[in-house]
Amino acid sequence: MSITGTLIVQMIVFLILVGFTMKFVWPPIAKALDDRAAKIAEGLAAADKAKSELSAANKRVEAELGQARNESAQRLADAERRAQAIVEEAKARATEEGNKIVAAARVEADQQALKAREALREQVAALAVKGAEQILRKEVNAGVHADLLARLQTEL
Repeated sequence: MSITGTLIVQMIVFLILVGFTMKFVWPPIAKALDDRAAKIAEGLAAADKAKSELSAANKRVEAELGQARNESAQRLADAERRAQAIVEEAKARATEEGNKIVAAARVEADQQALKAREALREQVAALAVKGAEQILRKEVNAGVHADLLARLQTEL
């Protein structure tokens, strides 16, 4: 065989090999490569979607945290205002009760002072009557009268 014949036979074998490869070998390889590329594309799309969902979730979490902080601050302020109102109300009630107690004590002290004055008046009247009786029983004498009046003064 000549080199040309060998070359032609090699070309025919090569073309048969290329045809066989393109018909039976290349489609499964191309399909596997396309499937792999599709899986990679799906993975990248899922990663992008997950990244955007994560970002949105982080924004929602931050918004809810801010809202929770605002609500807790508002509740704390409301509780402080309520506590202050309760303290003021208790102070007002205590002042009112104190005023009532002081007024009752004043009334009672006035009543006791009146009772003491009345008792003193009765005692003074009794002493005056007693002194008058003693003066009238004794003889009319200025020295004796002065002595009796001095005793009355000391008793008062």
